[in-house]
Amino acid sequence: MPLSFSKVNNNIIELQETYKKAQPFPYIILDDFLDATDAEEVLREFPKIAEAGWIHYLHINEKKHGLNKLDAIPDAIKTIIGKFNSDEFVNFLEELTGIKNLIADKTIEGGGIHQSERGGFLNIHADFTVHPHKSSWRRRVNVLLYLNTAWDKSYKGDLEFWDKNMTHCVTKIAPVFNRVVIFNTDETSYHGFPDPIQCPEHVTRKSIALYYFTEEDEGSFKKKATNYKARPEDGLKAILIWADKKAISAYTAVKRITGINDDFVSKVLHMFKKKL
Repeated sequence: MPLSFSKVNNNIIELQETYKKAQPFPYIILDDFLDATDAEEVLREFPKIAEAGWIHYLHINEKKHGLNKLDAIPDAIKTIIGKFNSDEFVNFLEELTGIKNLIADKTIEGGGIHQSERGGFLNIHADFTVHPHKSSWRRRVNVLLYLNTAWDKSYKGDLEFWDKNMTHCVTKIAPVFNRVVIFNTDETSYHGFPDPIQCPEHVTRKSIALYYFTEEDEGSFKKKATNYKARPEDGLKAILIWADKKAISAYTAVKRITGINDDFVSKVLHMFKKKL
């Protein structure tokens, strides 16, 4: 199950320019990225949300589910994740983004399989800037592979990119099948899908997320937890978004100091799933 680089490698100079000039921050959309048969196999093996092994991100700022335990991920998906973490793909990312010495996070902390049911959402945010368990790893690039066939516009769930002052949404990207989105992540790369998705009950919003880092002196960059932001139209909800952000920040600090994972908190949050 190889990744097909012929399309991108033959146009790397053009892709570099597209990436660099994109607004509100560098990004690119690559459709039909996997070979069609490989993409179909990954979709066939995409697991249903379950209690065992899954992390349930259920709080004010998000309602989605994740699976980042490699031993619980189906083989076809595990293989694709391995390819995205390969030296070949990391070298491609370095050429595309201009960021040298990128490191693939092979523990897929916070990444892996993501899935949202009807009503799921992810408020606009800038990502955590440092790896939770590696204090010198600065987060630099996100890669998202979407696996949603026949995703209707009425379902919502578009990935939104907002300007650095959070005044307006600059662009929306539909999470359609076999689409890869690559973008720089820093303190002001605000993104998310903030409006609850309206897909049918039997449909979920599916993606695979991989994150890439550079190793740097610990004092050379600001270490921040996920920074959720209210939109102008959120009104009084902005207070809840801010309060939840502070709670997440405190939890992230504890996680970094103690080395705990998300399992316990996930189980507690999952108990309240029906109330959210």
